[in-house]
Amino acid sequence: MALRFKPSPDPTLGVEIELGLINKDSLELVMDVPQLLEKCPREWEDSVKPEFMRSYLEFNTGVCNTVADVRRDLSEKLHWGYEEAGKMGHTLLWSGTHPISHWKDQKLTEDERYEWLMETMQFVARRLVVFGLHVHVGVDSGDKAIQMCDRLLRHLPVLLALSSNAPHWCGRNTGLHSYRSKVMESLPTAGLPETMRNWSEYNWLTDHLIATDFIHSPREIWWDVRPVARFGTVEIRVMDTPISMEHLLGLVAMTQCIVAGLSDEIDRGMYLVDCHPMIARQNKWHAARYGLEATLADPDTMLAIPARQQARLLLDLCKPVADRLGCAEELGYINSIIEDGTGSAIQRRVHDQTDGDMHEVIKATLEATGSPWETTPAAP
Repeated sequence: MALRFKPSPDPTLGVEIELGLINKDSLELVMDVPQLLEKCPREWEDSVKPEFMRSYLEFNTGVCNTVADVRRDLSEKLHWGYEEAGKMGHTLLWSGTHPISHWKDQKLTEDERYEWLMETMQFVARRLVVFGLHVHVGVDSGDKAIQMCDRLLRHLPVLLALSSNAPHWCGRNTGLHSYRSKVMESLPTAGLPETMRNWSEYNWLTDHLIATDFIHSPREIWWDVRPVARFGTVEIRVMDTPISMEHLLGLVAMTQCIVAGLSDEIDRGMYLVDCHPMIARQNKWHAARYGLEATLADPDTMLAIPARQQARLLLDLCKPVADRLGCAEELGYINSIIEDGTGSAIQRRVHDQTDGDMHEVIKATLEATGSPWETTPAAP
């Protein structure tokens, strides 16, 4: 049955952030998310949700018009989450992976859909103890949402580099800045999006995948950017959970500006300047491996450019759009990421300074996160 895209006339926002629940003393992941969610206010039942494993959960905003609305919405829910977790002796970890807790020790959330996924994907799904930032931006047609997936290919590696915050896995330094992205790519419908011509082709594809029992619904297509019919959005899923609210707001602002700017180009009939899928894969790999220290191939000139330079060029493109959308202040937070480094840079630096003491890495991550519900987030 054909999906009907619910159009969004404005570039509204919806933000989802996955956070690990850890014990304050052991700093390990704990399986107490179901008990935490029992205390969730009824009006937030659709906004504070369980995730695949019982050791992490997701905080969602409602539909927001501005990045400032995102800050207010998330801050209120996070304040509640931290208070209730604290009563249990726990806190929340802002990282794309947990540095020491092992995936084999995690327990599945009791849910029919999750049980099907585990049965279908076995150990591939068993390792999904990773945490990301997902940003929905409203667009006004399904065809435009499909065009967005193509036009965003060139920008996804920069967003990954700026958000990179997952260098450790099961007590070891992976050598990557975003090991989370590699874990996600092990899923059969994850990674960079497939090339499609229009909304009709996307409908054909999803119908085929459902009819052949490869997926149960479009929710099982976990591309780095995907259209979401019921919300009328494109959802950018390539980013790690960043280390602080400041980083999150900067990334949300940049994402909104990119989508709004591309939407304007499409409306003006601007020709699609292709980014070859192989170049996008190459750049994504370099972003995952080296973070902001990566060298990325410019899709237009094919010249190798430092990721920081690419990020600055993208920031400059976003500034006029940010002025129109009212998120210039939050977009400015990207400067601090470029200058001071991402979460992965902080984690790796502490790892090297402490001879690989992962508990010190976690403590430094918690310190850099600070109190995310405060008006002025703590600087890393």
